Amino acid sequence: MLGFSPKLPISDEDRQWVDDGFQRLEKLLGRRRLVEAKVALPTAEDFPDPYDATPAAAAILFRRVCGYLKVDRSKVELEVFPDETEHLREALPYWRGDGANRPAGLYVDHGTNYNRDEGLSEDEQMVVAIRSTQLKDPLSLVATLAHELGHVILLGGRLLDPKSPDHEPLTDLLTVFLGLGIFTSNCSARFNQYQDDRRQGWSMQRLGYLPEEVYGYALAKFAAERGETKPEWLEHLSTNVRAYFKQSRSWLIKNNPYLG
Repeated sequence: MLGFSPKLPISDEDRQWVDDGFQRLEKLLGRRRLVEAKVALPTAEDFPDPYDATPAAAAILFRRVCGYLKVDRSKVELEVFPDETEHLREALPYWRGDGANRPAGLYVDHGTNYNRDEGLSEDEQMVVAIRSTQLKDPLSLVATLAHELGHVILLGGRLLDPKSPDHEPLTDLLTVFLGLGIFTSNCSARFNQYQDDRRQGWSMQRLGYLPEEVYGYALAKFAAERGETKPEWLEHLSTNVRAYFKQSRSWLIKNNPYLG
């Protein structure tokens, strides 16, 4: 029988960006952060706290996500803002948008001057803000919080220049690098049913900066770098992302037999 060479679900340019991104993050944070990262799952074991879609419950969830990403909770303030405060997008530039082109989450650093050679001073306060509608969807909320805390790590930690042209997608890639990729990848494309007096149907909401295909490859790269041949967390990926993961995994094995 004729064999078929596995094909990547992404372009070679995107593959190279992900590979380079992993190298950049490893250089910034150390390989140990990748290898020892706790892969957070959407389960009661990893998120055991009751959740009732209130700001108080979100604050507890935020603290847990901070713990998984090893962010000092005392350095970051969490705020919830109503959806109509669109002007905050101009005031707080680092935001995670959804398909309606509205901010789902925002990050701001009140430090007076940016200097990547200096750490945070005692009087610097970082803020992560989320839209109130995010409270209704805990999975999307975790994804948004993970991305904004990625800003805290990279920008607040003075590891990355905010003027870097790809700092937003690199921040999404960081969530994979640090074990929160199941949430961000599963929420990168969400389908919602709608119905009103005149029509009904489905709409797609996009969250973040990386498409599902790139997440699939990034997660396969994450597993390969950690020596995970059959990761238990694979079953928690959405159908599309899991398919892209498997295609990417086959390609990685074909091009690096040591991964098999």
